[in-house]
Amino acid sequence: MRGLHDNGPARTGDVADDGDLAALALKILVAGGFGVGKTTLVGAVSEIRPLRTEEVLSEAGELVDDTGGVDRKTTTTVAMDFGRITIRAGLSLYLFGTPGQDRFWFLWDELSQGALGAVVLADTRRLEDCFPAVDYFEHRRIPFVVAVNCFADARRYGANEVSRALDLEQGTPVVLCDARDRDSGKEVLIRLVEYAGRVHTARLLDSVGPQAGSV
Repeated sequence: MRGLHDNGPARTGDVADDGDLAALALKILVAGGFGVGKTTLVGAVSEIRPLRTEEVLSEAGELVDDTGGVDRKTTTTVAMDFGRITIRAGLSLYLFGTPGQDRFWFLWDELSQGALGAVVLADTRRLEDCFPAVDYFEHRRIPFVVAVNCFADARRYGANEVSRALDLEQGTPVVLCDARDRDSGKEVLIRLVEYAGRVHTARLLDSVGPQAGSV
């Protein structure tokens, strides 16, 4: 396991004249296996034209990319997707979609620096494909939610069933979504921000607790 990245979430904003933070931008990752819908989710919720780094799948790539279950997919993300969404006045999320193939995972460490949390997209037809993303964020103590992208031809499972199948740490949220739908994607992001906020607050309180008790 590589070193932990626990430098806290990156936040940017403009400070008003009275010293209050007028605007806040939080970094969110969207991760998961190959062809699970990461690019679709970022594109569906982004209020700006999303930045995409997709390339057409080649015959050479077929030797290293597992396309089973996503035979109709013709392109792949080779660096990242980027989008932005305003959750409410003064709070925006910068979305970074990670590449799904093993050969591009070296980019994850850079993309995860300063992230508040992550969405791990899952496809119940290929649930094992999101194991590496779950392990990555658990080992680096980055809060995440698992969002099950409900494909039309996939068997439906409840949140508790998915949580048990992935052996998630207690309290990790699992939500059902449609990555093509803006409102559905936005609800996933709101759930993540709420959950990650609680996790980071709890860690902060734990870090200052012994000092406060010694006064």
